[in-house]
Amino acid sequence: MILVTGGAGFIGSNFVLDWIAQSDEALINLDKLTYAGNLENLASLKNHPHHIFVQGDIADRNLVSQLLEQYQPRAVINFAAESHVDRSIHGPADFIQTNVLGTFNLLESVREYWQSLDDAKRLQFRFLHVSTDEVYGSLQAHEPAFTEQHMYQPNSPYAATKASSDHLVRAWHHTYQLPVLTTNCSNNYGPFHFPEKLIPLMIINALAGKPLPIYGDGQQIRDWLYVKDHCSAIRTVLAQGKVGETYNIGGCNEQANIEVVKMICSILDELQPRADGRSYQTQISFVADRPGHDKRYAIDASKIRHDLAWLPKETFASGLEKTIRWYLAHPDWIEHVTSGSYRDWIKQHYQNESGV
Repeated sequence: MILVTGGAGFIGSNFVLDWIAQSDEALINLDKLTYAGNLENLASLKNHPHHIFVQGDIADRNLVSQLLEQYQPRAVINFAAESHVDRSIHGPADFIQTNVLGTFNLLESVREYWQSLDDAKRLQFRFLHVSTDEVYGSLQAHEPAFTEQHMYQPNSPYAATKASSDHLVRAWHHTYQLPVLTTNCSNNYGPFHFPEKLIPLMIINALAGKPLPIYGDGQQIRDWLYVKDHCSAIRTVLAQGKVGETYNIGGCNEQANIEVVKMICSILDELQPRADGRSYQTQISFVADRPGHDKRYAIDASKIRHDLAWLPKETFASGLEKTIRWYLAHPDWIEHVTSGSYRDWIKQHYQNESGV
């Protein structure tokens, strides 16, 4: 049995669904169910004997310790995090609470549990911490991609809190010998992505006839990773990764934001054309850039490729088309997740003269 934290969020729920589909090993899913945690993502697992859902906070030491004692998992995979840069700029306190203090409390609960195990189980146990490439800062166009040895230079409250959590995980390994693994991934996309992020926001706004707001000149470059590929990499690291090591996970798909939006529009033009026959690109609008916006992220994933023989299966084109087809096939999910307070938040933070 394994324990997954944050398993109702975007990446976490995809991991849980894939794990249950591919393994006979049971999984405990601990999620606080904040705005981005959505049990509807896991509707297909309702009453599944291998999926045990518990609503709770990783900072709740008593609850986490109770779950560890009760279920005796052989591994803990930590997806739980506040993860949106814009939200961290406007409200950093939640990011400190979850990403820093939450990780600290989780590590302490896990350390106490791990130390109580017999020698054989202690040797087999793993704590896998899922992090981001944003801890490394920003790259210029000519600079080589981030490697695992790259210096940490976080530029947003979100990135700073994730960097802090990475440092805590490293310290708990070196100080207490807790058997940890850390992964730093590039930008994910795919099914169940909460529509405050670029790709789902563009898909949903396009279909609704709303403007497609792009920060600044749209030349910010990201390395895009299809979420199912990310999940397979995490499974690989859990099974084969060397204790104490960090593995960068990337899709080898660097794209400028404006090009991503144009690709989305082109695919939608083909799959679900506008009634007036015009391209969705006519809905593109440019808004003021966000503070401290990193120019470029790029992951050098050669270590996980060489050491663990992992490669992504999807190209950006194939993964993006799969993602768009998923959103077209799930209008009820979109309607449920974009109701109420979420719409108010989008209006506040992406408002422009066109009126998002």
